[in-house]
This record gives sequence, structure tokens and C-alpha cells, in this order.
Amino acid sequence: MGLYEAVAGMAVQLLETISTYLQLPFFRVSFLDLTVDGHLVLETILLVAIVFLMTQKSYKPDKRSLTEKEIDHLCEEWVPEPLHPPAPSQALARHVPVLDKAGEPWTVADGRKMLNLASMNFLGLIGNAHVQETATAALHKYGVGSCGPRGFYGTIDVHLDLEERLAGFLGVEGCILYSYGLATVASTIPAFCKRGDLIIADEGVGWAMQNGMTLARSTVRYFRHNDMQHLEQLLQQEVAGDHKSTKTDSRRFIAVEALYQCSGQLLPLPELVRLKEKYKFRIIVEESLSFGVLGATGRGISEHYGTPVTNIDIIVAAMGTSLASVGGFCCGSAKVVDHQRLGGMGYCFSASLPPFLASAAMAALDEMEARPNARSLLQANATAFREGMAAHCPALEVQGHAVSPVLLLRVSKAAGGAGGVRDGEDEPALLQKIVDEMREGEDVLVSVPLRSPLDICPLPAGIRVCLSAGHSQDDMLLAAKAFGRATARVLGSASS
Repeated sequence: MGLYEAVAGMAVQLLETISTYLQLPFFRVSFLDLTVDGHLVLETILLVAIVFLMTQKSYKPDKRSLTEKEIDHLCEEWVPEPLHPPAPSQALARHVPVLDKAGEPWTVADGRKMLNLASMNFLGLIGNAHVQETATAALHKYGVGSCGPRGFYGTIDVHLDLEERLAGFLGVEGCILYSYGLATVASTIPAFCKRGDLIIADEGVGWAMQNGMTLARSTVRYFRHNDMQHLEQLLQQEVAGDHKSTKTDSRRFIAVEALYQCSGQLLPLPELVRLKEKYKFRIIVEESLSFGVLGATGRGISEHYGTPVTNIDIIVAAMGTSLASVGGFCCGSAKVVDHQRLGGMGYCFSASLPPFLASAAMAALDEMEARPNARSLLQANATAFREGMAAHCPALEVQGHAVSPVLLLRVSKAAGGAGGVRDGEDEPALLQKIVDEMREGEDVLVSVPLRSPLDICPLPAGIRVCLSAGHSQDDMLLAAKAFGRATARVLGSASS
């Protein structure tokens, strides 16, 4: 017999004894020859105890003031709780350069002119004269802010104009603006998914989408990165279990990114649409990296594949990449947009996007439509960078799709990366040394993304290189040669 069974047996015996005693019908008091109910005696005792406790005076501690010595002693013993958890050593070790100019292709950081491969300025519109003039004019007209959320006196005409422009540009029924790019997808997902709903997501989605799924409190299952076969297996399992469940009204979504920030890989949209229609799921696609980049006119992944945009139920994107502004937007059917007017927490309870930033985004959209060659320049730069890295820096492996403006660099196996002789080393720290050497020794800005401890993406870290249409092919060759020299110095010192 285990400990649990023994304790349970003793408790049962004790309860039976007490119950038997309380169930005794009578007992006799000899000197009065009275018969009294046992329950009456017990209740009388409890009543007397309650009256006794209620009539007692409350305890008043000594009100003597503490002496100066006692106060000093208490202050010396007091240890305050930290306001935040300690920062990881990786964050403390890295140097964050201070830009003297906006994130243009060539910028000034720490007082030196540097080639900027760290800013997501894909179409080279940061610092564009037309965008800056439009933003300045709107600033003089509307002021700095809009004085409230969209539903409480915070809606300005430029907000409605930008929503209409974006909806027309993408060919959808409606569009809704958010004030902060990171909060766009993190607010959109909880607006449609609640507890009991199902989300099947790619394991490579970024932290913003992960945060949205956490806030939704839905059931989340992950499929292997960009693996449509594994996704179909999970979909089959869910559909096969439908007959066992009595709940049939739960909503089901597939959450993916068009171009993945953590890998630079491209979503196979046609196959995803086929699975969506076969298994009756809805699709949420995050297009922060693909909007303005993919497709002949920059309309994103649906234009890239020639797929009707209506096959995607919800499209979300940040405006800080191709539109050279701040905030984000969500596009889809009129019902999708209208539901978020009251159901999107980031829309309802955040101050609306400053009007001058909405005007800047519209000016950037004008430039995007007026400069169709920007995307071809961006693709040419991506090709030139890959060729330069293959020729001048074979120690670093370039990862990411050919159309992606964001590339990830990792130490190749031949140079001792994953699967090589450096398996025991901290590869992110090694990559950070290369980043530092590029900045200090080569005047080139790149970065290793610092992931939050809450980020559950299993994909390995890498040096992130952000290309721009504002770069030249000579810039790409310069960067590749700089990577070759910096990597040789770091790997040479690490192996010695």
C-alpha cells in the first residue's frame, strides 16, 4: 500500500469516528437527570466561542516610533527587487551604433560614413525628397499627432485616403491602418481567433506573429519550416478528428509569412491555397518583407505567383520596409476590415497614426508606382551580392530565396560552421564578432538579430543583410570583399 492510500485510509477512519460520535442521540447528566441532544451541546460550545472572540479587545501593537538607528538598520537590510530581468550577455556585449542620418543606403554612424546593410529600406525611399516634402507639408497642416484613437476623434482624412489607396493598390475590398507595425499582426490575430480556435503556423514565423497567437489563447500547432507535406499531415489529423469532437464551430487558420524574416525563404503560396481549399481553413499571410518587393508592380506574393489576391483571407504588413513610414495595415474583405474597427485592440486603444506619417506612406506609394524599375534594381543587387560572396567570402554561406531582399549569412560547414569543427562554439557570438569587425574595420553596417527569450523560433541565427534598390552593384562588390576580409580575420583569430 502506498503512502497516498495509507493517508486516505486514516482520514476515512477519523471522519467515521467523529461522525459516529456526533450521531449519538443522547447523553445523560446525572446530577440534573436531564437528557440533552449531543448536537445541541456542540452548537452551544461553538456559540460561546464566537461570542467570546467577538467581545475581546483588538490587539494594538506598540506605536512607539522607530529610532534613527533602527531606521538606518532597516534601510541597510532592504534589498529592492529588480525592475526588469537581467539583460542577456549577448545584448550587453554588442555595440549599438548611433546613426546621424536616416537609414539610407549610405549613412553616418558613430561619426563615420558607412555602407548601410542593416536597415530595411528595400526600395530606397528613406530620405526620398518627395516623401520628405509631403511629410513636412502634412506636419505643418495637421500638427504632430491626431489627438486620439481612430474611434475617438483620431480619424483624419489622410487615414481614410491611405486606406482607400492601399485597398485599391492590392485589389481588395478594404484596408485598416494600425499605428505600430509590430502590433498589426499581434492585434489582427486575436481579433479573429479566441480560446478554442485552432491556428496551424509555420515554425519560422517571427515574434510578432507568435505574440499574436499567444494573445489569442487559441490552440497552436506548428509545422516544419516551409514544409507543405508536414502541413498537410497536420491538416489531415485535424480533419480526421472532427467526427470525435462535439464542437464544430471553432475557427481554423493557417498563419504564415510571405518572405520569412528568420530565413529569407519564400512561401509556396499556390500549394498553400490548394491545402486551404481542400481542408477548409483560412489563411493569414504576413507580407512586411514582400509588399513592394514581389510581383511586377510590387503587389506582393499573390502577384508574384499570379494567384488571385482573394485566395488570401487576411493580409497584414508593416509600412516601415517599402513605404518608408511607420505603422502597418491589414487588408481583406469588407467584413474582415469592419470587424477590426471594434475588435482590433491595437486599433481601438492606440492613438491613431500621426497624419504626417500617413501622408509620407501615400507619397512612398506614389514613388513605388512611378518607379517600376526599383524592383529590378533590387533583384540585380541581390544577384550581384550572392555572386560577390561566392567569389570573395566562401566561409559564409548565403541563405534566403533569390527574390528576397533580406539574406542570412552563416558560417559554412567547410569553414567550421554547423556540422563542422566549431560545433562546440557559440555561433551567434562568432557571428557578432564578424559584425563588429565589419563595422570597425570595414565601415559596413550589418547586424545579428537579437531574439527575445520569448521567441520560440527554432531556426538558427545568422548575420542579416538588408539590400536596397538604392545600393549600386559596386556597393554589393564592396560589401562582399569586406565580408571576406573581416571573416578571415575573425575566423583566423578564433582558430589560433
